[in-house]
Amino acid sequence: MARTLYTRLALGLFMLLVTVGVLYSVISWYSLRGYVTSVNQQLHRDLAANLVQDRNLVDEGRLDQAALKELFDLYMTINPSIEIYLLDPRGEILSYSADPAKIKRKRVSMAPIRALLADKGAYPILGDDPRSHERRKVFSVTPIPSARQPEGYLYVVLRGEEFDMAEVMARNGHFIEMSAWAVGIALMVGMLAGLAVFRLLTRRLSRLTGLVERFETADHGHLPSERWQQLRPQVRDEIDFLGVAFDRMVERIASQIDQLQEKDALRRRLVAQVSHDLRTPLASMQGYVESLRMKRQSLSEQEQEQFLDIALAEGRRLSRQVDELFELAALEAKEKRPQPEPFPLPELIHDVAQKHGASAAEKGITLAVAGIQAMPPAYGDLGMTERVLDNLIGNAIEYSPADSQVTLTLAQRDGQLELEVRDQGPGIPDADLPHVFDAFYRGDSGNAPGHAGLGLAIAKRIMTLQGGAIRVANRPSGGSAFTITLPPAH
Repeated sequence: MARTLYTRLALGLFMLLVTVGVLYSVISWYSLRGYVTSVNQQLHRDLAANLVQDRNLVDEGRLDQAALKELFDLYMTINPSIEIYLLDPRGEILSYSADPAKIKRKRVSMAPIRALLADKGAYPILGDDPRSHERRKVFSVTPIPSARQPEGYLYVVLRGEEFDMAEVMARNGHFIEMSAWAVGIALMVGMLAGLAVFRLLTRRLSRLTGLVERFETADHGHLPSERWQQLRPQVRDEIDFLGVAFDRMVERIASQIDQLQEKDALRRRLVAQVSHDLRTPLASMQGYVESLRMKRQSLSEQEQEQFLDIALAEGRRLSRQVDELFELAALEAKEKRPQPEPFPLPELIHDVAQKHGASAAEKGITLAVAGIQAMPPAYGDLGMTERVLDNLIGNAIEYSPADSQVTLTLAQRDGQLELEVRDQGPGIPDADLPHVFDAFYRGDSGNAPGHAGLGLAIAKRIMTLQGGAIRVANRPSGGSAFTITLPPAH
């Protein structure tokens, strides 16, 4: 429990309030003491002068010693909180009303006396206390017998020893009790108010913590069906911002989990498909080699050559599929990147068409190049673009019937350079069109050649990497048309 944020905030608030209470008490005490001292001196600033007048201490311009002694005795009885001293012009103590055994000074400083006589509105002014070498107290003073020719001063300490004793008793008793009650009540009220505020502030954090804990223990495979988001019409503070960040994190994690699950399913399907596609030529090649080994004596030389040719063709097919698999993996991992440069697309088309002319002629297929021949250079990777064209033209020749035509048409549309490879084959079933560029996808239709390799997936990835595009559509008159798009060089 002590490790929760709310508890720590409560303990911190308690310590803060205690500290503030103590500081308040100390500051209040010293402030009150200074205020009382100033008020006391202000109220009794004329006390010494009044004593001289009321008690007739001056008779015919001279100090009446008998009246002074009577004054000392009287005030020691009726007002023991003040102490009266008679000083000479230099501050020497001539007589006093206090206990002689407690007088420790023979002389007091004249500077505070002159300051008070010069400006009676300056409070407080502290003078020397004859009972101590260090202590200073407020006082009242008047010259005797007159200010013009002073014979001495009547120096009245307003807070004498008796007053100090009474003050200590009051401070140790009633004042401390009142201060304790005041600080305790203030502390309690402040604590209750602070705890209420902290509860309001931490309630959303507690709710967010609960969401994080449930998220931690949840089945992450079903995150999209969970309602993790809270209703936040607006971001008011850091807590709301943290909640929004958590919502976005959950969405991102859920999306990534979906992608990982999709990729995992794709990986399993690819592994199964790769295993099947690699196993077929491998098994065929192995079968023909084993047959040749077992039946070598009974087979003619022509049959042996036929078996070797078939095994060699299957080996080449297997090697081509392995190469395509590694090529697609390199493109997906971005290990193989295009090096774009300007190049003439019409020249590349003619070169590739000439390269495939022999294989087309073997099937009686005509390769024709049409469209715009004068166009700006294309911007892309020359080698990768040639790899795409090899795949498209090779597929068109493979799936076109004999005595048909494969047409390569150049065009420029919407500021892009286009090449369309059009054949007269059976076309692609509509259900298979969206998946033609998926790796290892095979159509379910029995009357369609389908897509049984990685060539189109590689072509799609190459065109995407170099900023181009590739699409496919069936022609109304029959056959399919693959179109690649490249940006022109600037």
